[in-house]
Amino acid sequence: MKSNLRRIVFLWGMLFLAALACGKTPAAPPPSPPAPTGVSLPVGDSEHTLVYAGLERSYVLHIPPGYESSHPAALVLAFHGITLDAYEMMRISGFDAQSDAAGFIVAYPNASGEQKSWNGGHCCGQAARDNVDDLGFVRAVIEELSASLDIDPKRIYATGFSNGAILTYRLGCEMADQIAAIAPVSATPAREDWEACQPSRPLPVIHFHGTADEPNPYEGGVTPGGVQFVSVEEAIRFWVDFDGCPSEATRSQSGSIIHDVYAPCRAGASVELYTITGGKHAWPGGEAVSRRMGEPNMEISATALIWEFFLAHPMP
Repeated sequence: MKSNLRRIVFLWGMLFLAALACGKTPAAPPPSPPAPTGVSLPVGDSEHTLVYAGLERSYVLHIPPGYESSHPAALVLAFHGITLDAYEMMRISGFDAQSDAAGFIVAYPNASGEQKSWNGGHCCGQAARDNVDDLGFVRAVIEELSASLDIDPKRIYATGFSNGAILTYRLGCEMADQIAAIAPVSATPAREDWEACQPSRPLPVIHFHGTADEPNPYEGGVTPGGVQFVSVEEAIRFWVDFDGCPSEATRSQSGSIIHDVYAPCRAGASVELYTITGGKHAWPGGEAVSRRMGEPNMEISATALIWEFFLAHPMP
């Protein structure tokens, strides 16, 4: 009898626990990490297109994880070399990692045509021959991004490699109203464009160039197509004079790196040159464009130094 009673009590207990289990509210899944405030575009890399001057153009955008609209962000425009593209610029420069560490936004525009060239004035390729309006395209990219993200209008910068550096120089000459500072790597302007350069204000400039750069020689020269490029010395001297900097640089040297600083200049500008002795046509501290172009010098990181320079030179 006692055995039967214990059995009945046990069964009622199990039924009671089962009823409790059925009545439990399922555990809520862990909350998803909140999206950065005010961002309507995805964090990380994303591809975008726009139609400008009858052409469908594109760019790759990188938004760092820590971006918040309550803190207006700097924008760096990074322009690839001829025959390359936005992803190649991303690869050789490593700007994504610098963006994530420092919290600025990077846009990697794509050039036009089969050669993927930029119209730097008298150079280069189909873009220059067809007089593609790349300056208008750059303004359109800035306008589109400023409408979607909280971009600080005083901290919009431009950097570029090779043909992208030539375009960067042109932006400095013709878009100083929007571009706070420029950082060309491994190229100088064509002489005709250099002589026509009329910036609207003193512009901070930092330039990187290898002395063994064959496609864009340090001493300048004439291309097979007849375009004459100024030397690095001439390009730097233009900005030193225009910005009202001291005529003599403060020079430091470490290993194969020579660093010339011309400062202070008018309106808070400065001009800096990193000469890489024996350096090839490459992005210092980055990845090689190709084996034929040569390996980059790894004694410095152009990307880190460019960001440090940009950070110190917002629009006045």
